[in-house]
Amino acid sequence: MSHQVYLKSLGCRLNEAELAQWTHEFTSKGFGITAEPEQADCFVINTCAVTQEAVRKSRKVIRQLQQKQPLAKTIASGCYLSLSPEEGETLGLDLMVANHQKSELVTKTVDLLGEPAAPSQLSTDWSSGIYSRGRSRAFIKAQDGCRYQCTFCIVTHARGEEKSKPIADIIDEINRYHQAGIQEVVISGVHLGGYGSDINSNLSELLAQVLAETSVPRIRLGSVEPWGLTDDFFALYADSRMMPHLHLPLQSGSDQILKKMARRCKRQSFLDLVDQAVATIPNFTLSTDIIVGFPGETEQDFALSLSALAELPLLHAHIFPYSTREGTRAATLPEQIAGDIKKARSKIM
Repeated sequence: MSHQVYLKSLGCRLNEAELAQWTHEFTSKGFGITAEPEQADCFVINTCAVTQEAVRKSRKVIRQLQQKQPLAKTIASGCYLSLSPEEGETLGLDLMVANHQKSELVTKTVDLLGEPAAPSQLSTDWSSGIYSRGRSRAFIKAQDGCRYQCTFCIVTHARGEEKSKPIADIIDEINRYHQAGIQEVVISGVHLGGYGSDINSNLSELLAQVLAETSVPRIRLGSVEPWGLTDDFFALYADSRMMPHLHLPLQSGSDQILKKMARRCKRQSFLDLVDQAVATIPNFTLSTDIIVGFPGETEQDFALSLSALAELPLLHAHIFPYSTREGTRAATLPEQIAGDIKKARSKIM
């Protein structure tokens, strides 16, 4: 039989995009993909560290999988293990792959397991790995890393400097997925709005070429920070293939708290940006992120966040009680908010 690989992603859409790429690479080498952990010869887990809860969940998933199939090899990558490789030593992993080595994960796995003795039919079908994992759309990794240092964010430490994938490679990947039957792609990145900072390009240029050189029916974007977008960005949504939704993280409605977070967008600038989107994009929908109980958040600051949400045409909001994350500047700020206050404010929000 061929080696059977069970893949699991936690956290962001970028992790999901990386998992899709690994899935394709595994199947192209004759590995089978299984949705049943008990049938796996190998577990591949893409971990998350955006919060302490994400770290806890990453550890829990690894241990649960190992209990379900103790004979399977365990390979783990992602932000959690990139930030805390010493913890990986306590989890009985057979292989740890740091974020900067993710492109080598499949090759390293082959070195560990060996080539399949009786491989599955070698697959060049880019959709096979997506459908085999119960997905119907493809996540496209356009860029990695972030040059900004929001004080609450650990991901910039785990992901490193910004690195953009060449536009031609992104277009080729989208076309391969579409030819294989995929009807929707989600273009993702750590700081997607910063696409092209290292290759003399930008997100608008990328999207314009994707629209011109692909015919996939539906194109979505992952989370986009509400700054640095070019003047022609919203005009791209005149093409109906661009799905009329954006996830723009606000994080707080108080300029005082946004400054402590080292965010590059003030409250009014955010509201103006959304107004521009509503005026330009037919049937526009918005989702956002809000952190409640950030260090130093007063009742007035909290009220400003509440009123900001009331002004926004929201489809959905992710409400996060602030969680102290070791290694971030926010963890060292004074005026940390008591847990009961964060819980109460989160419930109100």
